[in-house]
Amino acid sequence: MTTETLAPFDPLAEAIAAVDGWPEAAEPTETPATAPLPAPAGEAEVKPKDFLIIDYSGDLEKVWATMILASTSAAMGVKTSVFVTFWGLQVFVKDSRRITGENWMQKMMSAMQRPGISHRKLSKMNFFGMGPWMMGRLAKQHGVASPKELLEVAQMMGVEFLPCQMTMDMFGLKPEDMIEGMGEPVGAATVIGMLTDNTVPLFI
Repeated sequence: MTTETLAPFDPLAEAIAAVDGWPEAAEPTETPATAPLPAPAGEAEVKPKDFLIIDYSGDLEKVWATMILASTSAAMGVKTSVFVTFWGLQVFVKDSRRITGENWMQKMMSAMQRPGISHRKLSKMNFFGMGPWMMGRLAKQHGVASPKELLEVAQMMGVEFLPCQMTMDMFGLKPEDMIEGMGEPVGAATVIGMLTDNTVPLFI
C-alpha cells in the first residue's frame, strides 16, 4: 500500500489562484462627442452687394435709366448710392433755378443748358424740345413714372445722392442751388473708397 504525500494547504495561494481565474472586468469606454455637422453651402447667409451708380450724364434717357435702377434696387433692399458729377449734377439743381454760377462763363453754361430734372434734353432726336415732350406723352400712356417722380421715390427708399465737390466748384453751384435731400459733397477719393468687393459699380 502506497501512501501519497499531500501538499500543505496554503489559504493565501488558493485565494490568489482563484482571483487569477476570474474574467477581467471590461473598462468603461467613453462615447466620443459628436462634432456638429457643417451647414450646407446653400443655407449660408449671403449678404447682398451694395450698388453704386456713377452718374455723369444729364441726357434725359440716361437720367431716366439712373432713376429707374436706383429706385428699383432700393425697393429690393439693396443699399444704393448715386455719385453725380459733371453734367449729371445739373439734374439735381432746383427746377426753379434758371441761372446758376458766379462768373459769366458759369452763368452762360447754365443758360445754354438749363439745370433741373424737368428740363432735360434727349441726346438724340431732341427736336428743339419736341423729343422730350413726346417721350413724356408716351410714358404717361404706358404708365411709366417720370424721372422726377422716380427721384422722389428713390429718396423715400433711402437712396443716397452724393454730389461731386469738384463739379460744384467748377460750375459755381452752391448747396442752396441743389434739391432737398442731397448728401454732403464728396470727392473722387471717397468714391474709390466705396468701391469694395461688396459693391457693384455702374457708370451712366
